[in-house]
Amino acid sequence: MINRIRDIRKEKGMTLADLAEACDPPTTAQTIGRLETGMRNLSINWMDRIGGALGIDPEMLVRSDAATHPQVVAKLMENGPEALGKPRDAILATDLGGDLPLMVLSIEASVGEYRPGDQLWLRQIDPADFQRAINRDVLVPRKGGRFSFGRLIDRQGSMVGVLPPGAGQKQQVVDDPAWLAVAEMLVRKL
Repeated sequence: MINRIRDIRKEKGMTLADLAEACDPPTTAQTIGRLETGMRNLSINWMDRIGGALGIDPEMLVRSDAATHPQVVAKLMENGPEALGKPRDAILATDLGGDLPLMVLSIEASVGEYRPGDQLWLRQIDPADFQRAINRDVLVPRKGGRFSFGRLIDRQGSMVGVLPPGAGQKQQVVDDPAWLAVAEMLVRKL
């Protein structure tokens, strides 16, 4: 197994000391450095502590030697793309985490601005935060294991109004959903 502590720490703009201080309980920068380089074994306990400090799931800290992983090889600047001196592992959307769960809506048919093959990554939010999702695309759970999807256009009390994508669609009203998932990223093959 290869650990990805250094790649994720750098992607988040943290120094060894920053990460050491963010651990609960705090540790030393030297210890984090030894864990990154493999000079010290990365136990489950250390994975939990470092994952918590980085705000990611602990299993994202390691990957198999055999697994291929996307590489960042260039950066786009004002004058065009520039090669990185040394490629580094890309941080996937699932690695960047957050406190609330991510989920994916697979698009199977052309609907509105979405095309077959698209993946829409959504972040689940709690009812207290529904108001900030107005005019954003959301996935809303309904009774019976069903969902509504579309632009959140209204919230009145415990009810939310969703306008499905595509021409001529009628507003759907869902009463008292437990959560909403707000669109964060669209993944589309070129």
